[in-house]
Amino acid sequence: MLFTMVDPTRGHEVAYNRWYERDHIYAGCMIGPGWFAGRRWVAPKHLKDLRFPETGPVATKIEDGSYLATYWVHEPEMEEAEAWARTQVGELYAAGRGFAEREHVHTGQYLPDSTVSAQADGVPLELALDHNYRGLVTLMIEPAEGVDRTAAIETINDVPVKALLGTGAVDLVSSWRMKPWPADHNVPMKMGNDGGTTERIMQLCFLEGDPVDSWQFIVDYAADIEKSGAGRVTFASPFIPTEVGTDKYTDQLW
Repeated sequence: MLFTMVDPTRGHEVAYNRWYERDHIYAGCMIGPGWFAGRRWVAPKHLKDLRFPETGPVATKIEDGSYLATYWVHEPEMEEAEAWARTQVGELYAAGRGFAEREHVHTGQYLPDSTVSAQADGVPLELALDHNYRGLVTLMIEPAEGVDRTAAIETINDVPVKALLGTGAVDLVSSWRMKPWPADHNVPMKMGNDGGTTERIMQLCFLEGDPVDSWQFIVDYAADIEKSGAGRVTFASPFIPTEVGTDKYTDQLW
């Protein structure tokens, strides 16, 4: 997965939204080898206000990170896809097709660890970005001191995730591990905050409904993770999908 959370410079919201969805999502990602799914999400102010904690290794402030793009990459082609993207972005910027009025809050590569579904035969993770999910909750979890991250994931999936799925609020929970950028990684912008330690667990929770309606369940889920002794949540944020082809939400970010 490529996870990229970005803020447009204030006053450039519409221009950024149009540049990203009308050019960059395709020219910078989807036409490349191995890139097979992508979706954009947005966190208007009323969703940012639900985030917790107030600061952390992903977003320095809760209002940071208005737009999120998530991409699936075919794992056997991962290195080729990464190399292509580095070259492509450089060529796009050289051709005047970059967008300087933006700032990356957190952009990183992640590899899948586990997937747990609320359904016996639910939406596969590979199709999650193409399924019409109406909400996404992203969480960053730091394993507790002395707890192996594999053991932490097993503990979280055993009780807290099952309890969360049992509420009906969330349809699918996927856990991911960081993939470090290669030594020769060179792109014309900073990638934002590091997201935490190398042992961190990124989770994506896919929802059929509006995350506002289910947010208390997410708060309870984070508390259950800490109670389990597996770790603690350092970032929790709800998102909704952008309305492709429109400027909806560009006036609701701050």
